Amino acid sequence: MDLKLDRRTFFKTGVGAGLVLAAPHIARAAGPLTLRWGHYAQEDHPAHVAAKQFAANVEQRTGGAVKINIFPNNVLGGPQEQAQQVKLGTIDMGLPTQGQLDKFERAFATVMLPFVFDGPDHVFRVLDGPAQEWMAPLAERQGFVVLRSWDYGFRNVTNSIRPINTPDDMKGLSVRTPPELQIQASMEALGAVVHAIAFPELYLALSQKVVDGQENPVAVTYFNKFYEVQKHLAITRHVYNSMVHVISAASWKRLTPDQQAIFREESASSANLMRKQIAADETGQIEKIAAAGIQVTKPDLAPFRAKMGPAYTRIAAYCGEANVKKFQEIADSCRTS
Repeated sequence: MDLKLDRRTFFKTGVGAGLVLAAPHIARAAGPLTLRWGHYAQEDHPAHVAAKQFAANVEQRTGGAVKINIFPNNVLGGPQEQAQQVKLGTIDMGLPTQGQLDKFERAFATVMLPFVFDGPDHVFRVLDGPAQEWMAPLAERQGFVVLRSWDYGFRNVTNSIRPINTPDDMKGLSVRTPPELQIQASMEALGAVVHAIAFPELYLALSQKVVDGQENPVAVTYFNKFYEVQKHLAITRHVYNSMVHVISAASWKRLTPDQQAIFREESASSANLMRKQIAADETGQIEKIAAAGIQVTKPDLAPFRAKMGPAYTRIAAYCGEANVKKFQEIADSCRTS
């Protein structure tokens, strides 16, 4: 005997009504949307502190509908690998630098032009305003939705040979840099010899004097204790790095418009937290590095900036002269004097 229910009988028997009433329960049973977020920072770094704030606030403001699992300290792969995973949607969010994003869209290379910024306030006016308006659509074409530029800091040189007070003091120093043209070009324009060493191997390389020095933001030098195997820190501020909070375009589409608005608002809030913490911490970190026996110098940067012609030529060849010119115009438009 075949059991066939027409539409009227279906609802009369209560079967249909029961399923309709159960539907909200079925939807809830599916659970929250859980996103995976990988980044580079150690758990005590301001980036991770800010990431935890973002995750907690998103979960609270979405009523638990969106949960975020954070994987710090490059446990999901190196920074460039994580950026590729975000592009592919293998992981949902990341904090790549512009140097990692420029492998997908070369306009991002311009953010790391040597000595292009006057200081942190100038940086944030540029990156929160016209630079994001220009670059965000370019990033989305490559599979990244830019939520906000966070922070990382200005890069500074350490070495074990001599104090750095003039560009001539850089000549002949062997310096480890990441594989990013802008940083390599700035060091080579000053006469340094650039070496590529994986970041996890850098402390050992410095301790064994495989290279004379390295360059990173103060927070990175401090948290990784590079001051234990170096003698000099120069506040050169030659290149600015920002971690860019991005979400995979595929993951972005899984969020409701209200959730997307929450993500943007909370990313901006966490960016401000990270920026304030890095600024507040840097002075103390420099003092602690000096107390550990490191000689700290603060050279006049004008002579260093004057040496950057060859670096700008190389960067323009990589990312396009028009892009370099556009970013310089944006930077100039955001100066207060």
